[in-house]
Amino acid sequence: MKYYGGCDSGSTYTKCVILDETGKMAADVTLRSRINSVLSAQEALDQAAAKVPALGSAKELAYLVGTGYGRNKVPFADENISEISCHAMGVHVADPSVKAIIDIGGQDVKGIAVDADGTVLDFAMNDRCAAGTGRFFEAMARAFEMELEEFSKLSLKARNVIPITSQCTVFAESEVISLVGEGKPMEEIAAGIELSVAKRCFVMAKKASAVDNVTLTGGCAKNDGLKDAIEKVLKLKVVELPIDPQLMGALGAAEFARQKGSAK
Repeated sequence: MKYYGGCDSGSTYTKCVILDETGKMAADVTLRSRINSVLSAQEALDQAAAKVPALGSAKELAYLVGTGYGRNKVPFADENISEISCHAMGVHVADPSVKAIIDIGGQDVKGIAVDADGTVLDFAMNDRCAAGTGRFFEAMARAFEMELEEFSKLSLKARNVIPITSQCTVFAESEVISLVGEGKPMEEIAAGIELSVAKRCFVMAKKASAVDNVTLTGGCAKNDGLKDAIEKVLKLKVVELPIDPQLMGALGAAEFARQKGSAK
């Protein structure tokens, strides 16, 4: 049995997926990224390979594709492929019926339209501002003195919404701290934060050619409050994937590795 790997070296998290010859997922790992992308990728690959008894090490992978922010730093990768292509392929593998993606990463937001074979039809990316990204939500959770998981559910309890006017992450954090200091209901402030990010996703959804539904990838796809806000603002159903949405880039990279490695 041959095994194929995909390593998504992201700015916030590093993910690795290993597939067998049939396309079945044999292992996956998600780790917080270090400053050194090479070390992050190596650690993720080592941990993933250790979960596959037939592999002595990650170097025994038949083919390895690197993707993400640090894709050029993935050790002994046979090829590097953009995260846009890998997220499209990963979602196609997870649920072929999904044709529109909003990928909310650590430092950028992307809208991706997926073709019938998992390739990219069109895309748009906002990488000039951290507002609405994983870093943004981490800053908001920090302002609330909460863990990110707890913060992501807070807005679901809100009866009203307190709008957040600042678009910049730094100014928005200051605005939130002021509102919290004034004693405003925290769940209503959180609802305002989720709403502001959902509105920023509007252009991305259009570029992804979303009609009836869309799926979210990246760590922020686990934010229940954001999913709820997107459904209300964009009037689209958010499709939940059967595989961890944070793994989509690595899964797509592993599938590309399987296709290319099998053709050798």
